[in-house]
Amino acid sequence: MIEELQNSLQAELDKYKTTQKEMQKALTQRQQLDGQLNENMAVKQELDLLKTDNEVFKLVGPVLVKQDLVEAKENVMKRMDYIKAELARMDERVKDLSKKQDNHREAINKLQSLFQQAQSKA
Repeated sequence: MIEELQNSLQAELDKYKTTQKEMQKALTQRQQLDGQLNENMAVKQELDLLKTDNEVFKLVGPVLVKQDLVEAKENVMKRMDYIKAELARMDERVKDLSKKQDNHREAINKLQSLFQQAQSKA
C-alpha cells in the first residue's frame, strides 16, 4: 500500500515537473512574441510618419530592396495581426497549463496526505 502510494506520488510529481517545463517554455515564447509585437509597432509608427513620396527599403539578406510604402505598411500590419493571434493562442496555452499545474498540485497534496496516513498506521 505504502509503496503503491509512493509510486503514484512520484508519477504525479514527474507530471507536475513536465507541466512546469512546458509552462516555462510557453512563457518564454510569449515574451518573444511580445517583443516582436513591440518592434513591429515601432516600425509602424515610423512608417506612419512618412509621406507617400518617401522611399522605403527592405533588408533582404545582405541587400536593401526598394519597397512601396503602402506595401510596407500592409506587411507590417499583417505581421502584427499574426503576432497578436499567436499571443492570444499562447495566452490560452498558458491558461491551460496553469489549470493543469493546479490539478497536479491538488493530486500531489492528496497523495501526500494519504501517504502520511498510511505511514502513521504502519
